[in-house]
Amino acid sequence: MKKLIYFSLGLALACTAPKSDQETFSGAQRDSLFQEEAAPKEEASSLNDLEGSFQEQGLVDIEKEIPGIQVDLKYSTEDNFFKQDVYGDLTRCYLQPVAAAMLAKAQKALQEEYPNLSLLVYDGVRPIRVQQILWDGLDKPDSLKPLYVSDPKIGGLHNFGVAVDLSILDLKTGKALDMGTPFDYFGYPAYPDRELQMLAEKKITKAQVANREILRKVMKGAGFTGIGSEWWHFNAFSRKEAGEKFALIQ
Repeated sequence: MKKLIYFSLGLALACTAPKSDQETFSGAQRDSLFQEEAAPKEEASSLNDLEGSFQEQGLVDIEKEIPGIQVDLKYSTEDNFFKQDVYGDLTRCYLQPVAAAMLAKAQKALQEEYPNLSLLVYDGVRPIRVQQILWDGLDKPDSLKPLYVSDPKIGGLHNFGVAVDLSILDLKTGKALDMGTPFDYFGYPAYPDRELQMLAEKKITKAQVANREILRKVMKGAGFTGIGSEWWHFNAFSRKEAGEKFALIQ
């Protein structure tokens, strides 16, 4: 109920930066996506063979591309908003090559300034078939589901392999920096757009915001953009650019 209240307030008050997964395609892009969906397709490989499928679709393993980067795929565990492991045996994170190259730049910048820190990636590409599992399993009316997860009929930037969810790991302690909320927390304390308000209400601290600023600095310096409602989410491209440059990952 608290999550629903938060989102109802969010819709009423409107953040300065919209949640990227709610952006819209152009009419031509939307028609193209639905035509692709309607076309007969060869049966997709099983969830246990996601890596092979990703590689066939041109994605790269970020741990092979980025020295020292850390990965903890939250959707290969039940430690996520949906409390569901939807990636099965998958433990490695994949992205489009250009997004991985941008992430490598961010990792390098972080370690040049803070040698004891590393990016800690929670999610990268999310195939449409997994998006469908999340959509179908969410116990909400269809009208409210887009507040929590992108409609698989449209797809979000994770589904193109150009969005990444991440934090920062302290290599000395082995723990993620304190960002004020856990990953996948839905509420104003996780909103970059609400940080001043949350500081005033003592829901988050200056130290937690400072940790977020470190993450934002290296990610934005590498060409990523953040969103107003999730401190952990960054996009390599806009929704329009992604639709023009890449296919949805199956």
